[in-house]
Amino acid sequence: MKQYASCGCCADKKAQPTSVLKKSGFIRDYWRVLLSLLLLLGGIMLNAMDMAFFRENYVALTWYFLAYFPVGLPVIKEAWESIFRKDYFSEFTLMSVATLGAFYIGEYPEGVAVMLFYAVGELFQDKAVDKAKRNIRALLDVRPERAVVVRGDVLIVEEPQRVQVDEVIEVKPGERVPLDGVMLNDVAAFNTAALTGESVPRNIREGGEVLAGMIVTDKVVRIRVTKPFDKSALARILELVQNASGRKAPAELFIRKFARIYTPVVIGLAVLIVSLPFLYSLVNTQFVFTFDNWLYRALVFLVISCPCALVVSIPLGYFGGIGAASRLGVLFKGGNYLDAITQINTVVFDKTGTLTRGTFEVQLCKPAPKFSEKELIRWVASVERNSTHPIAKAIERYAKDQKIEPVAVAGVTEIAGHGLVAEADGVRVLAGNTRLLSRFDIDFPEELLAVRDTIVVCALGDEYAGYLSLSDRLKEDAFTAVEDLRALNIRNIQILSGDKQRIVTNFAEKLGVTQAYGDLLPDGKVKHIEELRRNPENRIAFVGDGINDAPVLALSHVGIAMGGLGSDAAIETADVVIQTDQPSKVATAIKVGKQARRIIWQNISLAFGVKLLVLILGAGGMATLWEAVFADVGVTLIAILNAVRIQKMIK
Repeated sequence: MKQYASCGCCADKKAQPTSVLKKSGFIRDYWRVLLSLLLLLGGIMLNAMDMAFFRENYVALTWYFLAYFPVGLPVIKEAWESIFRKDYFSEFTLMSVATLGAFYIGEYPEGVAVMLFYAVGELFQDKAVDKAKRNIRALLDVRPERAVVVRGDVLIVEEPQRVQVDEVIEVKPGERVPLDGVMLNDVAAFNTAALTGESVPRNIREGGEVLAGMIVTDKVVRIRVTKPFDKSALARILELVQNASGRKAPAELFIRKFARIYTPVVIGLAVLIVSLPFLYSLVNTQFVFTFDNWLYRALVFLVISCPCALVVSIPLGYFGGIGAASRLGVLFKGGNYLDAITQINTVVFDKTGTLTRGTFEVQLCKPAPKFSEKELIRWVASVERNSTHPIAKAIERYAKDQKIEPVAVAGVTEIAGHGLVAEADGVRVLAGNTRLLSRFDIDFPEELLAVRDTIVVCALGDEYAGYLSLSDRLKEDAFTAVEDLRALNIRNIQILSGDKQRIVTNFAEKLGVTQAYGDLLPDGKVKHIEELRRNPENRIAFVGDGINDAPVLALSHVGIAMGGLGSDAAIETADVVIQTDQPSKVATAIKVGKQARRIIWQNISLAFGVKLLVLILGAGGMATLWEAVFADVGVTLIAILNAVRIQKMIK
């Protein structure tokens, strides 16, 4: 039984084997099952044909023991090891006792069938889990196995793990970038589908960030490495998803606790099924106690009692949901978040970079009377050039297009929600919003407060130098994002932003969102979410992408980061990462969560319903081991197939 699916009868153990059929290999596992199946069917046919030699009890016993041995021995071995680990009520012990008891009372075919179908269930489970893992790895693990490093005038092929930070690598057209770095060529086109899901190639200019997994499409490029192999954005996301199964959903935790109590109880009941009639026969001499008959009922009861359908299908349902979501560009960090997102009734969006493109363009340059446009652009670009903010990048591009060279600045400090402070030739330079100037008691024209677009104001020393006006655009699927959420009956949709209220209101009106709040510093966003959380009925998802959003992502019930262009802090803090930078994927994430939850509860209902029915029939002597096999292994197989169905249902 897989580690992630263990509990109670399938106990969670530090030394848990990767499979009941352990390290024998996939092909050999199938041969064991096939050999056991052929011998079982052969024995049943020989018995049905009433062959003379097969009437001898020792012949039938030997035949069925040979059928039992390939699939039963690994389970008995695991049962023995479980007992040594003081795990007395494992599923291995349960199956071993039940099948050996069946051999004791002469029900050889039933004993073989229990182990055979159990082994088949294990193979189905392994295949389902491997398929889910392959889907995730096929999506994410696209890192090349080699890197071409430029050392002097020589190109050397190295493993990406051996390439050092600040070394230069060369990538040819059609090849994947092996490591994160910055672009050294003027401009080149990259296919970013593996990271963002975008089908249109993205042009990256000199100094722009290039991520591992991108594919160069038009020319040979050189990239200066900025992160080691295991710290790349792709490696981090892959690790997040691979570790997702470690974070258990409430339903998984409940099943674990339930099974640890449930299994000893049913073993005790199985003992009572044999012992109570015996004790009753001592009191009432007219009651005839037949040990083999009551032992058979107890064995049926034991086989039915194993909650494999629950402990396998429930974690597999969550794991399948995580895999299906990953294929769609939505990364859940654990089954608990897949479960939590189904409860969401309030979605709060950050604006810039989340609902808007975050690709600003300078529309207007308006210097103060004492300054020229060129001077204003040079000062602002000089301060902003080391920032990763989309506005800073837009100003840097604008200055480069105008052929304006920046000046050297020192001591650049960011004041969250305000802007940047730096020094150049002993003069303090400010670049940010009007709140930054007010903080330093610098006068500026009142007309700036009426500007609807995003502006960056500048001051040299204590003197206002002018402002740049920039505009952003809504993402193409921002409208779809809001419509899809409303289709899921989520009515409370809000927008928070540090931009001016007029700008935020303008975007909100376009989207049909009535609750939009601007002029918010990071602590203002935190206070807003805290206010929403005071109402216990609100289950809040916050969607953001910036480093300033990290506190709010952590505070919300489900934090969702726009991972394609989002900051490292936001991605690390969030519970869910949207790889594609599409806000409409928020609704997709909720749909995946609800579909996974629906399938999981179908499995719970199926398992409990069938087992309860056959348990009652078994205790009353009206069910055989064949029905018990169906109630245990048959239901498990159905539950597994139902769990993996989510992979094809979510599109």
